[in-house]
Amino acid sequence: MSATALYTDLSSYYDLMCADINYREQSDYVRRLHQLFGNQGTDYLDLACGTGPHIRHFIDFGFTANGVDLNQPMLDIAQLRCPEAQFTQQDMCELKTASQLDLISCFLYSIHYNQSIATLTKCIANIHAALKPGGIFCFNAVDKNTIDNRAGIKRNLQQDNSDFCFQSNWYYCGTGEQQELQLSIQKTNNGVTEYWRDQHTMVALSFQQLQELLEPYFEVYVLAHDYEKIMPWQNGSGNAFFVGIKRG
Repeated sequence: MSATALYTDLSSYYDLMCADINYREQSDYVRRLHQLFGNQGTDYLDLACGTGPHIRHFIDFGFTANGVDLNQPMLDIAQLRCPEAQFTQQDMCELKTASQLDLISCFLYSIHYNQSIATLTKCIANIHAALKPGGIFCFNAVDKNTIDNRAGIKRNLQQDNSDFCFQSNWYYCGTGEQQELQLSIQKTNNGVTEYWRDQHTMVALSFQQLQELLEPYFEVYVLAHDYEKIMPWQNGSGNAFFVGIKRG
C-alpha cells in the first residue's frame, strides 16, 4: 500500500465521490424556495460551486447561472459541464460580483469553508451586497453542538477498472470556532492500493450563532433538512437549511 498524507486537488475524484448526491432534487428545492421567498428574478450564483452540477440544473430551469469556487481545476470541469455559465476563482469571503443577483446558493455545507466567524461574517456581508432587493441566500449548515466525531459512512464504487472507497466525517474537538471535514480515498487497481487523507479546516458555530450573524442583513428562515418538503426546522436536528431574504 502506498500512502499520501495530504492531497489538495479533489477535482479528479469529486464527481465520483459525490455520485450518490441527488443534485437535481437539491437544485429543485432551492428553485421552489426562490418561488416562495424570492423576487422571481433569474440571475443566479452558486458559491463553492465545485464542478458545477447544481449550476447545470439551474441553467436547465431557465436561470442565468454563474459559479464561484476557490479551486481552479474544479472550475475547469464546471466550464465544460456548463459552457453557458461564467465561472470565477474567488474566496467566498472576498466575494465580488459584476452585478447584483436574485439568488445565491451554497450547497453541501460549503458555507463552513469560511475558516472563522470573522471571515464568515465578512462573507455574509458581501453576499448581502451582491443581492438585488428581495434577493435570497440559501445554504445548509451543521450545528457544532451536534457533531458526531465517529467515522462517517463509507461509499464503495468502481470506475475504470479501479475500486474506490470514500469516507468523510465531521470532527469537532468541543471548544473553539473551528471544526474539520475529514476525507479519505482508497483506490485499488490490479492489487495495488493507494490511500489519501485530507483534513479541511472549517468554521464551527451553533445555529443560534449563525442566526445572529445573518439577522442584521437578512430576514432568516430555518428549515428542516429535507429536500422533499419545505417545513420548519425542529430543535434537536443538527442539520438545517437556511433561507435569508435581503434586508434593505
